[in-house]
Amino acid sequence: AMCAAGGRWGRRERALLWCVLVSAWEAAWGQLRYSVPEELPKGSFVGDVAKDLGLQLPALRDGGVRILDKGRTQYFSLHGKTGHLLTAERIDREQLCRQLEKCSYELSGDEHFSLAVQAGPGGDRRPELVLAKALDREVTAFHELVLKASDGGEPSCTGTVRIRVSVLDANDNVPVFSPAEYSVRVPEDVPVGSTLVTVTATDADEGMNGHVNYSFKKSNDLAAEIFQLDSETGAITLMRSLDFEESDSYELEVQARDGGGLSETAKVAFKVTDVNDNTPKITISSALSVISEDALPGTVVALLHVQDQDSGANGEVRCSIAERLPFYLEKSFEDYYRMVTSRELDREAVSEYNVTVRAVDSGSPALWSNAVLSLRVLDVNDNAPVFSEERYSARLAENNVAGALVLTVRATDADWGQNARVRYRVLEGQVRGTPLSSCVSVQAETGALYALRSFDYEEVRELALWVRAEDGGVPALSSNVSVRLVIVDENDNAPQVLYPPPAAQLAKGLGAGAGALAVWSGVELSPRWAAPGSLASVSLTRWLVVAVAAVSCLFVAFLLLLLALRVRRWRRSQLLAASSGALRGVPATHFVGIDGVRAFLHSYSHEVSLTADSRKGQLRLSGGSCSDTLPARPLPDEPAPLPREDPDA
Repeated sequence: AMCAAGGRWGRRERALLWCVLVSAWEAAWGQLRYSVPEELPKGSFVGDVAKDLGLQLPALRDGGVRILDKGRTQYFSLHGKTGHLLTAERIDREQLCRQLEKCSYELSGDEHFSLAVQAGPGGDRRPELVLAKALDREVTAFHELVLKASDGGEPSCTGTVRIRVSVLDANDNVPVFSPAEYSVRVPEDVPVGSTLVTVTATDADEGMNGHVNYSFKKSNDLAAEIFQLDSETGAITLMRSLDFEESDSYELEVQARDGGGLSETAKVAFKVTDVNDNTPKITISSALSVISEDALPGTVVALLHVQDQDSGANGEVRCSIAERLPFYLEKSFEDYYRMVTSRELDREAVSEYNVTVRAVDSGSPALWSNAVLSLRVLDVNDNAPVFSEERYSARLAENNVAGALVLTVRATDADWGQNARVRYRVLEGQVRGTPLSSCVSVQAETGALYALRSFDYEEVRELALWVRAEDGGVPALSSNVSVRLVIVDENDNAPQVLYPPPAAQLAKGLGAGAGALAVWSGVELSPRWAAPGSLASVSLTRWLVVAVAAVSCLFVAFLLLLLALRVRRWRRSQLLAASSGALRGVPATHFVGIDGVRAFLHSYSHEVSLTADSRKGQLRLSGGSCSDTLPARPLPDEPAPLPREDPDA
């Protein structure tokens, strides 16, 4: 029997075949090879042995040719009549030829793998897939291979199988930050809870080997209080307000660790930027609380220190005095200022100053602060007392009571305290040889002026004195005021008979002429100031009458002359108006009519009062006598007078 499927025979099968051929050597010799498909039905024709060996059928039958098979199953049989080789059993090539190694193998598809054929325990050959190059799952997670097996037949048959190799992950990659260092600028006024930055680390591994957790590796206590790190997302948030003035930078180290224990670190640097959130602070190093009003200009009043904790333009401060006061700021060095006086002070004008110093930074928007310095001005005795009136006068009836209040003078002093305390006194003088201090006195504190004795109009008609007001300063300042005291007459003297003298004296003195004088029986009174026995003179009255008559004549003559001039001017204006229009524009005030003359004459009415028994007389002119008169020259707004007419015309 032969294995027609193309597989090689085993040793035992070949030995059996040799025995069959040797036994039939005598009849015939030859080599036969048949191919037969597997799975043929029983009795199927395989080949014509008699014909192929050149044997005659009788010889084949007589020679006793038979088929020997070492196996338990007889797969072929020889038909004795025909010499044909037939199948005796159904043939399964895989079962019959499983011991025969006739297949070769070939691997393709990837350089990472190779094929090695190893001999099995029974001498069979087994192909094995061998790793030729290290794998990297992060580069290639799957490898696709093709294994091809070829048998030894002619033509050879092949079989292929696809092999998919999945590369399992190993924790061979550390987390990688991108970037390796973070630099973040954060304004100091960023709200609490804001996410400042999110760090990111990637791990090429998968599963737990690729899962990354974040944590702070190295940070001080202050940074741990300010920043919070999310272990899953890597977000760093603000837990507390930042303050540029407290710290302008922070450095953190963030660690990323995967599930396999591999880790990597990254540096995170926060740069805090300044925001104008601090108002300037004014510190008064030293300051005066009081200052004398006679302090010289440039006197230092206070020393100030101005500071702003912001930086850059936000920390640049300008100082000024908000109001117009007699002070100004002078920068001494850096942020120190001196407040000095710009002019002399006057306590009487302003007794106390509240100076507001304002400091403004250069931020946007600008912040500012104020500081108030209270300064009281000390008084200097630089003001003399001032009386409420320029002069005082009073009327006092004669025969007054001693100690009577005449008047009260009053003076004020603009100074303060003792410098403003005013005391009064009467300056010494005499009244008809008598010291003035014995006649009047003034109360030192109140300025009340008292009459120290009773005055007699017939002796003293008027008193003129000076009162001095003096303050309490050192040196003291003073001022004087005049006081005029008029004694008012009262009817306290009876009339005196001056003429005729008593009868005895008249007779004795006149002798023979007494009879003629006896005819006079009237009484003639003389003024109070006349000497006893003197006669009243009528010469004063006569001269007064003459003077009044003369004035009246002159006045009437002046009026007539004025009237003649007015009439003449009026006639001239009429002639000029008839000849030309040169008089146009001349105001009517230059001309006076008859009614105007009558009013003018009325305005110059006067009243004369005379007394026949007195040396006094009175001439009273009405107030209208000073009314409008003709101007000697035209007013500035009036036109120039007409040119004077030529007399020869």
